[in-house]
Amino acid sequence: MANTSSTLMTEGSIWKRIITFAVPLFWGNLFQQLYNTADSMIVGNFLGDTALAAVSSSGSLIFLMVGFFNGIAIGSGVVIARHFGARDISGLQKSIHTTTAFGLICGCVLTVVGVFAAPQILVLMGTPEAVLPNSIVYFRIYFSGSLAFVMYNFFVGILQSVGDSRHPLIYLVISSVVNIVLDLVLIGVFHYGVGAAALATVISQFISAFLCLFQLLRSPEEFRLSIRKICLDRNMLRQIVSNGFPAGFQNSIISVANVFVQANINQFGQMAVAGCGAYSKIQGFGFLPITCFSMALTTFISQNLGAKQYDRARKGSVFGIVCTIVAAELIGVFVYFSAPMLLSAFNDTAEVIAYGTSQAHTETFFFFLLAFSHCMAGILRGAGRSMVPMIIMLVFWCVVRISYITVMIHFIPSIKVVFWAYPLTWSLSSLVFLIYYLKSDWIHGLEK
Repeated sequence: MANTSSTLMTEGSIWKRIITFAVPLFWGNLFQQLYNTADSMIVGNFLGDTALAAVSSSGSLIFLMVGFFNGIAIGSGVVIARHFGARDISGLQKSIHTTTAFGLICGCVLTVVGVFAAPQILVLMGTPEAVLPNSIVYFRIYFSGSLAFVMYNFFVGILQSVGDSRHPLIYLVISSVVNIVLDLVLIGVFHYGVGAAALATVISQFISAFLCLFQLLRSPEEFRLSIRKICLDRNMLRQIVSNGFPAGFQNSIISVANVFVQANINQFGQMAVAGCGAYSKIQGFGFLPITCFSMALTTFISQNLGAKQYDRARKGSVFGIVCTIVAAELIGVFVYFSAPMLLSAFNDTAEVIAYGTSQAHTETFFFFLLAFSHCMAGILRGAGRSMVPMIIMLVFWCVVRISYITVMIHFIPSIKVVFWAYPLTWSLSSLVFLIYYLKSDWIHGLEK
């Protein structure tokens, strides 16, 4: 099964397999973050504070809409990786073609919901009136390309589940360059407005989706995609949904909490929205090692459980957790001390920089907690226990976070109350994950 475009993670050095798989993921996520950040930097510098706030205010809402389907893509990847690790060619083929068919349906649904629900949801979030018209334009154009976003994530899920993290990296580099060039031309040269930033993102995402599709159509026969075989297999769809729904539901619920957080930030005005939005882009870079190791661990655990390599799965989980925690904390320290300089790249307004710096100084030293929670979630999803991270993150990252802000902001009307919601809930979720990891039968005997 192993070949030049895939990696069988059930053999060879554990740390080399994980690192080899995670490094392209890191660079891929870096370039994805770059072209997301390019929108904000170019918009902020060429179109001003109001336009930057419009793009920033849409971020949590976009993740709310896209997050559920990305979770389903994660679930499909777990199923595919399990069949790949077990050398089950028939199951592998069914899972790949069912995933593709389901992705097409999800993309069409998201397009309709995103385009028509935009104004109502943005109003419910309390988006400032000065920002709202541009936010609606950005949001609607962005979601007109939902099919590309969804299919890209599903295709990448397929490739990564068979150990191919190299081709998604190449395609992301290409789409990132296209996105940045289009941003500079449409906004920097022609000054077309925030809608052009969304359009540039949509075009670049369609390019990356088509490149992934082309790669799958010419992949080795074991996991090659065939257009005529695309259909829904009922049993396989049930496996994909049962693994992916908890992750998707978790993403959406966390996004609801983040939308609530954004609504509270909106109350502090346009400068707060712009500053916190700029910081969120910087924070996205800090999350890169967390994201890539979490994804690598999901694939590693799933493939090894499919091959019944239980002890190997356990050792790999420990290695991934340690690496992620160390990397995340080093990045957090760097962002803490360089926040004003980094924020000035988005906007040179002193008040905008002050808000972003305040959030950075509140959250960055706690990145190691976020890393641990995400790694545990990735490990448990790979082990087929996606309900556990869903429940833990639902309780702490949604219920507790919203309750804390609702109560505390009433007594202490300061934006720092909102900022502290993240470190506090990261701490609680990490504590529960640690207890589960040490006490459950997962660590003591996967073979059960």
